[in-house]
Amino acid sequence: MTEENGPTAETKSMDITGILAALPHRYPMLLVDRVVSLVADGEIHAVKAVSMNEGFFQGHFPGRPIMPGVLQIEALAQAAGILAIETLGLAGTGKLVYFMAIEEAKFRSPVEPGVLLDLHAGFIQKRARVCKFWGKASVEGKVTCEVQFTAMIADS
Repeated sequence: MTEENGPTAETKSMDITGILAALPHRYPMLLVDRVVSLVADGEIHAVKAVSMNEGFFQGHFPGRPIMPGVLQIEALAQAAGILAIETLGLAGTGKLVYFMAIEEAKFRSPVEPGVLLDLHAGFIQKRARVCKFWGKASVEGKVTCEVQFTAMIADS
């Protein structure tokens, strides 16, 4: 705690081992490679390394590979899921975070192989069983996708 700024929130990072412990997703559907920073009750900054080896690039689109927008939203949702699990203390409880709604999705710029996709998400509203999030994906500071989504906490 500092006198000037008041209490400080604890920031944590996570490697792939921590991510695998938090999320049930596995390859090829795991779309978060690293958590740069996470502030419980606040926001998360995670990263997805977008590689030409991703299966979806074989058909989306041959000759001009672009990461599908729905997978950008899924990556943001997984990052938000990690935030919810850490904030609500759900790790190891058998609870899962399920999509309920996607709202106001906007795709601003294509995501091509060979980039780091920055995933930023945070709470808009948080209740015991339902949370609403905002999400923004970007590459080198250029926004690629913005979205709001709602998720439900339920037994697996």
